[in-house]
Amino acid sequence: MRIISLNVNGIQTAKERGLFAWLKEQNADVVCLQDIRCTQPQIESPAFELPGYVCYASEAEIPEQGGVAIYSKLQPKAIITTLGFESCDRFGRYLHADFDKLSIASVLLPSGRGSDESLNQKFKFMDDFTSYLEKQLRKRREYIYCGSLYVAHRKQDVKNWRDCQHLPGFLAPERAWLDEVIVNMGYVDALRKVNHDTEQFSWWPDTEQAELLNLGWRFDYQLLTPNLRRFAGRASLPRAPRFSEHAPLIIDYDWLLSV
Repeated sequence: MRIISLNVNGIQTAKERGLFAWLKEQNADVVCLQDIRCTQPQIESPAFELPGYVCYASEAEIPEQGGVAIYSKLQPKAIITTLGFESCDRFGRYLHADFDKLSIASVLLPSGRGSDESLNQKFKFMDDFTSYLEKQLRKRREYIYCGSLYVAHRKQDVKNWRDCQHLPGFLAPERAWLDEVIVNMGYVDALRKVNHDTEQFSWWPDTEQAELLNLGWRFDYQLLTPNLRRFAGRASLPRAPRFSEHAPLIIDYDWLLSV
């Protein structure tokens, strides 16, 4: 089973940069997109069709802000588009597809950048989402959360980390939140399960210097319930081609997706 996760920063722009042609070549079972910036009817129109896949999307109150989508080769048993708290549902930040014994989710956190309001909204989402993740651990099924989290967890996940400690995305409370999810609750960071190389970044500021010097951050994750740890296989974050400020996260699992 191959899962691709990507923050597209607007699906129309990503399409113009060749996203759908590239996806056709990847033969993924499931594609999770974040920050699609369009309405549900728009993404389900022929303009954004991926042949051989069914498509589902959440919708933000303001379509130009947020929204997530899932493309799947298999028709899921069920689709969930809300989590029941405003910091998520109002902005279309969550969607998951239920398959047999496994659910796959697309999740988008606020970036926390640009204003105190955005950062506070991010912390509110983290608090609400933590409660949700705790409940899911008690269920008798497995979960893969494909998330654009806008948090670099460890020092190795951001270039020049000393200079970034005061910036949203690498603040101590944000990193402590990922410690709670990964270390204390036991969720598995699938990339780090199989790849411990340095400079495994998934986001770069939109500047020529950032590209040239590889001034990246790892903001994008596939988080697994603990029982899935042994199924994570090859993982990659290809820098090219690029369809947004983010790189796609590609992970192959020793798991046969079924309904």
